[in-house]
Amino acid sequence: MVQPEPWRIDPAIHGAGLGLRRGLMAPLSEHADAVASAVNFMEVAPENWVGLGGRWKRRFAEFSDQYPLVSHGLSLSLGGPEPLDMGFLHDVRHFLRDNDVRCYTEHLSYCSDHGHLYDLMPIPFTEEAVHHAAARIRQVQDFLGQRIGIEHVSYYAAPGQQMSELDFVCAVLEEADCGLLLDVNNAYVNSINHGYDAAQYISGLPGERIMYVHVAGHFDEAADLKVDTHGSAVTDPVWALLSHAYAEFGVLPTLLERDFNFPSVPELLSEVRQIRALQSAGESAAGGAAVR
Repeated sequence: MVQPEPWRIDPAIHGAGLGLRRGLMAPLSEHADAVASAVNFMEVAPENWVGLGGRWKRRFAEFSDQYPLVSHGLSLSLGGPEPLDMGFLHDVRHFLRDNDVRCYTEHLSYCSDHGHLYDLMPIPFTEEAVHHAAARIRQVQDFLGQRIGIEHVSYYAAPGQQMSELDFVCAVLEEADCGLLLDVNNAYVNSINHGYDAAQYISGLPGERIMYVHVAGHFDEAADLKVDTHGSAVTDPVWALLSHAYAEFGVLPTLLERDFNFPSVPELLSEVRQIRALQSAGESAAGGAAVR
C-alpha cells in the first residue's frame, strides 16, 4: 500500500486564500497588484480545468505560476453507490502533478447514481456508510499516492440517521486515515438547520487532521433555514466561528469561497483581509505562534 504524506500540507499554503473561478479571472488580473498583496494561495476545482487548452490554459497558467494551488473536487462522489471513476482519477492525478497542486480535497457526499445528480447529496450517518466512504477514500489515496482531505458538507435532510453528524465525520476520518477540510460556514448552516451548537461541533473535530479552512456566505431563507450558496458576503456569526477555530486549533490557512454574484475586487479582497486580520489576532492571542 502507498504510504501517503502526513495531512499537514505544504508550507507554501499559509495565510489567506481565494477560490479561483473563471468569472473572476479578468477582474483579478486587472487588480493584480492588490490581489498579490492580499492573497497567499488559490483553490481550483480540477473538473473546471482538466483537458482545457488554448486561451483558458494560458490564463490558468498565469495564476498557477504566481500562486501556490490547492485543489477542491466536485464530482468524485465518495459516498456514492457506483464504482469510482478511475478515468477521472487518472486525469486528476496528472492535473495535480502537472500544476504542482499542494493538496487535493473532496466532499464527504455523493453526486452520482447511474448519472450525475448535479448536487452534493448527504451520506446517511450510519456505520455501514462509514465503512463504505472510508474504503473509497483509501482507494483514492492509494491511487493518487497521497493523503487527501474531506469536507463535511451542508445538508438539509438526514435519511436513515443512526449517529450524529460529528460522530460520523470523525469515524470516517479515523477509518480512512485522511485529512479534513474544515468549512466553518457549513458548520454554521448545519447548526441552524439541524439545531446544534456550531462551536461545539467544531471543537469536537480532530484538529490535527485539518489541512485548511473554508469560509463563505450563505442565504437566509428563514430564521431556522440557511442555504449554503457561496453567493454572498461572509456573515458575522461565521467570522466568529472562524476565530473560534483558530482559538481551538491554532491559526490555519483559510480560503474565501465565492461562486457567483461576484462583488468588485476591492470588496472581495476586503473579506480576504478580514481573514488575515483574524489570523493576526489569533496569532497574538496564542503568544506569537506561527501562522500556518
